[in-house]
Amino acid sequence: MQRANISGIELAYELRGAGAPLVMIHGAQGDQTMFTGLAANLSNHYRVLTFDQRGSGLSDKPDMEYSIALLADDTAALMDHLELPPAHVIGVSMGGTIAQELALRHPHKVHSLVLGCTTAGGSQSIRIGGGALAAAYSTRSMSPEERGRALAEAAFTKGYIAQHPEIIPAMIAARQQRPLDTVALQHRMKATFKHDAYDRLPQIRCPTLVITGKDDALISWENSQILAQRIPGARFVLLEPAGHCFWLEQPERSRAAITDFLQANA
Repeated sequence: MQRANISGIELAYELRGAGAPLVMIHGAQGDQTMFTGLAANLSNHYRVLTFDQRGSGLSDKPDMEYSIALLADDTAALMDHLELPPAHVIGVSMGGTIAQELALRHPHKVHSLVLGCTTAGGSQSIRIGGGALAAAYSTRSMSPEERGRALAEAAFTKGYIAQHPEIIPAMIAARQQRPLDTVALQHRMKATFKHDAYDRLPQIRCPTLVITGKDDALISWENSQILAQRIPGARFVLLEPAGHCFWLEQPERSRAAITDFLQANA
């Protein structure tokens, strides 16, 4: 793991592989480890950058107001620091909102765009989540056991958890190894809920793939449909069965859809 001073804070990152650059942007309470398997696979053909965002993982967690625009600017600044040319960008969940903002604010940095299990935000978004969202993304103090279980049960389908009982212990272990900073999480969640790119989406001109799971209990799949309809020429892939972490529930189909798209837009 390496560290870089970006916009006055330290960000932890990893750069691996060789080839065209590919930047992966994680979700709200995740960090770069959520891409471990997918990043390793993609690094066989791409120079893959993963990093912990401001307020996440091993990066600095300043107590201040966050915005999706700020996190997009952090991403652009990290790319500048690493002297990366225009890159393929993959963003999932909250990372997908950051990826949208990166493409809008820094279009010269984005060669192609993959938006996973995310939303345009604003009044046109489909609001779901309810108890699952409240439990999984609570900003109150929770034990690793409580938080790991709540996130697993919200992010995966019941069928997948039944077939993979190791998922819940793994999520609990992840929270034990990298405890969440609840103050930073609160700033990040507020930024996410304020995100609204709906009216600006037609300004995204790079090739775009929108992909999600039909059974997502956190961000309804219809939000991805909206993104695909609003972004000119976007391709839409709906995976079923799959919950929020579609790339883990449907690894082969997810990799195939993403790699086919990247190769088509080399």
